[in-house]
Amino acid sequence: MKLIDTHTHLYLPEFDNDRWEVVQNAIDAGVEKMFLPNIDAETLTPMLKLTEQFPGNCYPMTGLHPTSVKENREEEMKAVERSLKDHRFIAIGEIGIDLYWEKKYRKEQEEIFARQIQLALDHRLPVVIHSRESLPEIFGVLESFSTLPGGVFHSFTGTYADARKIIEMGFMLGIGGIVTFKNSSLKEEIEPLGPGHIVLETDAPFLAPVPRRGKRNESRYLVHIADFLASLFGLPPEKIAEITTANARKTFPAAFQEH
Repeated sequence: MKLIDTHTHLYLPEFDNDRWEVVQNAIDAGVEKMFLPNIDAETLTPMLKLTEQFPGNCYPMTGLHPTSVKENREEEMKAVERSLKDHRFIAIGEIGIDLYWEKKYRKEQEEIFARQIQLALDHRLPVVIHSRESLPEIFGVLESFSTLPGGVFHSFTGTYADARKIIEMGFMLGIGGIVTFKNSSLKEEIEPLGPGHIVLETDAPFLAPVPRRGKRNESRYLVHIADFLASLFGLPPEKIAEITTANARKTFPAAFQEH
């Protein structure tokens, strides 16, 4: 069973003591590709270093995370633009709006999000969207564009109606550990949709799925999410792997091209 983790932060300090082992364990578990969303200028170097160590398994994105949109945002945006000249990336991400952790720079987050959507269009890359407690605002920005770059709504936790709207806009739903939580209603919202517009993700080191909930998340735990979805949709795990891998391939073509 071959799986793709479309969202994992394996370059963060949480993995400093055993990063090589964590990546190898994921590969051994069948997670053959891991896509790394960026946070800000500070994380670019460790992220790119990891992709150099595992060139056939780890793939980088560039972008400015909404909770990093602060006073130095222009400087940060210059770093994103510079990185696009110097390296190959599979997407612009992780970008978006976060109104859970950060409301002070709400207006600025919207503006930087719109600029990064335009950057994705200019570079013909998909986007990975962070939309914590901000779906109406995200939709508002996206609706101001006549064409959209496609990509993924990372860690989707909206309603069935939100999911339909996202799919109609040409995006995939990133489903991770939250769907396995007992207190999450996400399974009821996505069950009628089937797996046709879903990609799998861990968001490691965060949001570990049951039975690892509360522990440091790793890319190898993607297997638990795939198994849960197989049970939810009444399909064999291999079928979930096949469908979500095809969806990842369609969404992130650059990660599947031979260099």
